[in-house]
Amino acid sequence: MDIPPIVSEEEWQAERERLLVLEKEHTRAGDALAAARRRMPWLPVGEHYRFDTPDGTKTLVDLFDGRRQLIVYRAFFAPDVEGWPERACKGCSLVADQVANPAHLNARDTTLVFASRAPQPLIADLKRRMDWTVPWVSITDDFDVDFGVDQWHGTNAFIRHDGQVFRTYFVDNRGDEKMGGTWSYLDITALGRQEDWEDSPAGYPQSAPYEWWNWHDSYAS
Repeated sequence: MDIPPIVSEEEWQAERERLLVLEKEHTRAGDALAAARRRMPWLPVGEHYRFDTPDGTKTLVDLFDGRRQLIVYRAFFAPDVEGWPERACKGCSLVADQVANPAHLNARDTTLVFASRAPQPLIADLKRRMDWTVPWVSITDDFDVDFGVDQWHGTNAFIRHDGQVFRTYFVDNRGDEKMGGTWSYLDITALGRQEDWEDSPAGYPQSAPYEWWNWHDSYAS
């Protein structure tokens, strides 16, 4: 293996400062990209989709759980997936392993849901065995085909506004790699992190960082 140069502490620190400039540029570029997402046009979504859940059949609107935004990750857990029926797709399982506590998303009026073709009893067994707590529903119709996730994983973002559901964003392939953290999810939503430093359209909900942050078990219900 060809290793990098071995240097003094002063040389190492100088290199660190050089990289920090590039890292800041990368961060600012990410902020600008998220701002562009918040200006994506919205696509109206029909009312006909149905999902099996631990609490019975639910509509897409029901999956919002009363919140304004919804993120749906299509996880591959079905008869044609390696490991069936004991395991889901390896990549989708890695995503599930890195999902942060959803209380932080909920505090930003956002719900996260996983969706698969597997039946609810098998999903319940899988979640229990793998120690996953994210809500996970069963697709029963053409939702996966209509939203670009019938042959591949992917993450769709939706919003409710004036009684209508809209699709606001979609990411798949390597774009899914960073999903799991609170910030990565909020950055793909129409409303973003909803913090006052963000470049968002006029009238979007915003508050100061730290003002809304809390321990995950201390948010108001």
